[in-house]
Amino acid sequence: MGNSFSNISAFQSLHIVMLGLDSAGKTTVLYRLKFNEFVNTVPTIGFNTEKIKLSNGTAKGISCHFWDVGGQEKLRPLWKSYSRCTDGIIYVVDSVDVDRLEEAKTELHKVTKFAENQGTPLLVIANKQDLPKSLPVADIEKQLALHELTPSTTYHVQPACAIIGEGLHEGMDKLYEMIVKRRKSLKQKKKR
Repeated sequence: MGNSFSNISAFQSLHIVMLGLDSAGKTTVLYRLKFNEFVNTVPTIGFNTEKIKLSNGTAKGISCHFWDVGGQEKLRPLWKSYSRCTDGIIYVVDSVDVDRLEEAKTELHKVTKFAENQGTPLLVIANKQDLPKSLPVADIEKQLALHELTPSTTYHVQPACAIIGEGLHEGMDKLYEMIVKRRKSLKQKKKR
């Protein structure tokens, strides 16, 4: 399966934006992918950006430029600018913070409805799955009403624990596969 996606390596770098409410674990995900170790983080005021060459799975060797944008309410209007014309969106959700899932859903649906984001592949990382009382992935998918997203938006929900890195590489493989599939589809439409 690794060779079937090798044609994407011709692209310089995938542009990936990482969004989610504050304290969901976005920056922990970013630095786990970058350094393959836990990095103690502070709340993001603005954004963090990193170029990362993925090291495992189907996406091994693929270079990604990640934009981790702060999730505080006052920063969310920036999400539109950072997610415009991106190859993929990673939306990180705190699987334990059930009280904020409705807010997470509202913000996610806003982002995916922007005209520039129609059809952009979406990876939802259901973070903190290692903690007691974390919601199962199926419940998170239902709470976020992912079935209500535009039909052109492909998505995958990945259970994960950013602190130890569990599930992150599998999620990146899924996002990568969705990006490749979308690019092939767009290329075929241009030929018509």
